[in-house]
Amino acid sequence: MDFYDVVLKRRMVRHFTAEPVPAETVDRIIAAAQHAPSAGFSQGVSFVVVTDAGTRRQVAEIAGEAGYVSGGLDPFISGAPVQIIICTSEHVYKERYREPDKKPDPTAEEVEWPVPYWHTDAGCALMLILLAAVNEGLAGAFVGVWDQGGLQRLLGIPAEFIPIGVSMIGHGAPDVKSPSLKRGRRRLDDVLHREHW
Repeated sequence: MDFYDVVLKRRMVRHFTAEPVPAETVDRIIAAAQHAPSAGFSQGVSFVVVTDAGTRRQVAEIAGEAGYVSGGLDPFISGAPVQIIICTSEHVYKERYREPDKKPDPTAEEVEWPVPYWHTDAGCALMLILLAAVNEGLAGAFVGVWDQGGLQRLLGIPAEFIPIGVSMIGHGAPDVKSPSLKRGRRRLDDVLHREHW
């Protein structure tokens, strides 16, 4: 599939069939996500894949699925055959930037990061997951999670890795589209600034 076709076909799908996704397909999707940019090649983004139905229900509860369902959506978090929890570690990035090639003078004061690039890199990995899913003929979605500690406890995620949310992957089913889409996409001229704002 052409790259731009993949991009234009990608959308947040909020209903999945029960058809399973082969493990080798999931592996290809995660391998694609590993090619996301990584500040200093820190590689501080990791993934927890959940396919067990009982665990998926628990993840969905932590992710607030009841609120989506009460708003008229299908139980798409627990219904997706594959959940991918994307995790990132500030610690890994900061340790990487203490290494000699990044900090030649070990006595120099550490500079505070102006942007938490561990989150930027996790977002890039998320987008690659969603695009790779489309390329595999699948559908995907993402939800953020407020109860990060709940996911850490449930899935044994180390304290230094923060789960940024849950990506769902599977075969799309007819769904209710987000009411937000009624706003329409902003025109290119509204978001593209050349040479200066």
